[in-house]
Amino acid sequence: MQKLLCPGVVLIGLFAAPMSLAAERNAEEDDAISEITVNAERVANTRPAGTYASPVTSLRFDPLTEIQSRGIAEGQSDVTVRGGVFENTGFKLGAVTVMDPQTGHYVAGLPVDPAFLSAPAIYKGIDNAVEGFNSAVATIAYGIRRLDDGGFVSLGAGSDDLNFQSLRFTRTTLISSGHDVGASFSFARSEGDGSVPNGDHEFSRYNLQLQRSDTESQSDLLVSYQDKFYGWPGAYTGFATLAEIDDTQTTLLIANHRSNLNDGWWEVGAFYRRLVDDYDFNRSTTESSAPGSFEHETRNFAVGLQGQNQTGRVSWRYGAQVTSDELVRSTDLTNGNFNDRTYATLTVVPSIDVDLKNSGTLTLRAGATVDYSNRDSNAVLPLFGLVLGKPSGDGQTNFAFEYAATSQLPGYTALNSNPTGLFGGNPELGRERAKQLALSVSRSANAWQGRVAVFSRRDDNLVDWTYSTGAPFARQANAVDIDVVGFEAFLTRQWANVHIAAGYTYLDKDEDYGSALVDASFYALNFARHRATLAVRYRFAENFELRLDNEYRRQQNNPLRVGDDSTYLASLSMLWESTRVEGLAASLVADNLTDSEYQPFPGTPAAGRQVSLSASYAW
Repeated sequence: MQKLLCPGVVLIGLFAAPMSLAAERNAEEDDAISEITVNAERVANTRPAGTYASPVTSLRFDPLTEIQSRGIAEGQSDVTVRGGVFENTGFKLGAVTVMDPQTGHYVAGLPVDPAFLSAPAIYKGIDNAVEGFNSAVATIAYGIRRLDDGGFVSLGAGSDDLNFQSLRFTRTTLISSGHDVGASFSFARSEGDGSVPNGDHEFSRYNLQLQRSDTESQSDLLVSYQDKFYGWPGAYTGFATLAEIDDTQTTLLIANHRSNLNDGWWEVGAFYRRLVDDYDFNRSTTESSAPGSFEHETRNFAVGLQGQNQTGRVSWRYGAQVTSDELVRSTDLTNGNFNDRTYATLTVVPSIDVDLKNSGTLTLRAGATVDYSNRDSNAVLPLFGLVLGKPSGDGQTNFAFEYAATSQLPGYTALNSNPTGLFGGNPELGRERAKQLALSVSRSANAWQGRVAVFSRRDDNLVDWTYSTGAPFARQANAVDIDVVGFEAFLTRQWANVHIAAGYTYLDKDEDYGSALVDASFYALNFARHRATLAVRYRFAENFELRLDNEYRRQQNNPLRVGDDSTYLASLSMLWESTRVEGLAASLVADNLTDSEYQPFPGTPAAGRQVSLSASYAW
């Protein structure tokens, strides 16, 4: 416990330190039609029909990520990239990756108003090694936006007795030192019965942000709290007859400071996170805080550093993070070898630009990551990349090759669960490693940008929940080896009144379970072989805009899935802005437009069609 008592001191110290430098941030809100451009580069809709918006909302149709949700995405979602599993994807705020030490199922539920955050950047390969922490495949990174004076209030209602409200108020002032200082408060709540029986929810979220900034620096203190009660039949078990519920309370404190320098930039951050979780696989039973109650509390604290500096011809890109966590109490995670740990990562990647005259510029990158843990083996992992950049016409074309090796450690659910329980644990699980080769070509011009890539990844000792097809509900956390190959393409195009973003991903996997007793997977082999997305935003009148997200997927066959392995999904919204009252707006949103019954998790019922209408006023 003692090592977790220092977060408040470090967080306050980061914010109160002298602040004479920091990065320009986009201060636009994402609530008005004209202010959605940045977030909508890859998707059309950033508001859901079934509740208030959260950071995961804008990832639902993102061509670079795959969302596997249990009911509405804002209730619970697993996020995967390039065929990884949900725990291979990290979520980063400022300079630190915010993680859940118990399970990756909770990491996407960031308790932060997305209006405080920039559009998400998706880091893979070498960029993931530098930017990420304990995320072997990808990192989804958010910056913290610059505060602007104003406010926002919204009221909404929808199908299945849904009602939701949100409020945000920001005040800034210029002080004598030349810095802008400001404070912003945000509140949101939502409740509804859900689109299936026992699919009800009750959410509330509170955020307070303090900021100090100038033209070259920005410092932020963000205090967040979220209380989520969420019901969904068969959410984690895959038994649709079980009325499961999950009740979580998340507290998150983040301090972050970023500075621009003459020869680069640096950013430092820290977070403290506490999560209290009460999961019940059958809401009709009475719990007694005994084994089988699935009650847990975790705490973790981290300090992170990111930066880039130029010395002569060499550009030094670096990233580091130290995290300490503790499983404070648990009724069921009691079978492991430890309940706390400290782990760290340091990555340094120097690069050199070589001028090839008329042939462009060749950038060589080579470096390494060092991963440390006081509870497991350590690792030194190489990184290498080449990028040939060729300016032409009104844009630039980049040809890239890279090799990246990364690693991570499993969470307490996998390590400390009863080996013969509902979710069988394995205390002998160790460090997972991923080795990835990728080739890509990208083109960026005035009105469009595109990218195609092929990649191959070897996952060694990947922690997955496995089973035998003869006993599909006796799951166990095991280490598996998987070879993944894939192709991905992405294109955006902007016209005066129309914006489109299209993506396609192909995946194939070759798995080795290493045991004749295990031949199937709940997560690693639940992937889309083919997935295509199309996002369209069309402003067809001065004060009306139509937004449509489309997705077609053909999932890997799974004997536990009820219904088809392929589906078409769509989300449609109509937005209106008043021409008479500035800031007054309304939106009509429909999710799962076709009322598809496709099951993202085999055996778990899909969310039905949901429709909501909301009115808002911004000033």
